[in-house]
Amino acid sequence: MSSTILPQQNDIKIFAGSSGTHFARNMCEYLGIPLGASEVFTFSDGNLFVKIGENVRSKEVFLVQPIALNPNIEFTELLFWMDAFERSSASSVTAIIPYFGYAKGDKKDEPRVSIRARVCAECIELAGADRIMMMDLHTPQIQGFFKRPVDHLYALQILVEYVKAIEFRDFVVVSPDSGFTKNARKFANCLGAPVAIADKMRAAHDEQAEALEVIGDVEGKNALIVDDFSISGGTLVSLARLLKQRGAQRIIVGLSHILMREEAVRKIEESDIELLISTDSVDNPYVKASSKIRIISAAPLFAEAVARISRKDSISQLFDDVPSNVFRAAFL
Repeated sequence: MSSTILPQQNDIKIFAGSSGTHFARNMCEYLGIPLGASEVFTFSDGNLFVKIGENVRSKEVFLVQPIALNPNIEFTELLFWMDAFERSSASSVTAIIPYFGYAKGDKKDEPRVSIRARVCAECIELAGADRIMMMDLHTPQIQGFFKRPVDHLYALQILVEYVKAIEFRDFVVVSPDSGFTKNARKFANCLGAPVAIADKMRAAHDEQAEALEVIGDVEGKNALIVDDFSISGGTLVSLARLLKQRGAQRIIVGLSHILMREEAVRKIEESDIELLISTDSVDNPYVKASSKIRIISAAPLFAEAVARISRKDSISQLFDDVPSNVFRAAFL
């Protein structure tokens, strides 16, 4: 990809935290610019030390750091990066967090608990972030926890285009619970498909949920299960089993983020799920050897958003009109 999508004279610098290296490199490849030099050290006592390897004075800095598989360490490192760039006189600092793990802590729904997403938002801003860029937050109102601008991107279009590309036919879009129904309808509208909704029960905080019933007609049809993320794979496997019992044929899954480890991947491999599609918002080594999991890249989408910020263009256009270049780069 040529750097001509950026202004000829630009002061953009993209850097990567330890969990964002692969994603940031893909962004830089799309934009045709080098990845910024940086280092992270972990001392023997567990302390983190971050160091910027080049001059960023008066530069527009973007730091990529998902908060994902090691959220406490990755979050702490993100705060140190924000502080380092601010103290190095960057003109602005944008925290690019493709997956914001603490988004699940968005409310006080039982006594004596922390609203963790709000605490994280305040810390990120106090550490020096001028802007935040994320994708498919667990609940979009989390943007309101931040006082600074939040660019909330969506994986929907790249997932939809991939489903179209594999020619998955005669299917119903299935929401794993009532809470995701609105998003499932967006998928269905883009794909011209009907919607079914699963009724599931989660008894505790153990990441295990069971699908109890499906509302909608799935008999004799293929099924596309859509959700924002999966950790244990339990809901997906349980729902796929139930869909089979209700007469569904082929079953595939579309996720924005995938946080599965070995046991969860094994469940998917042994399940009725034919294919699971997700993005690289989490650089997840546990899924790379799976024969059923296909990772497509959201990095070009983020890179396009960065280019539009640089050109002072609207980012909201990306919600409905993703450039074909993004799709071509995402599916490589």
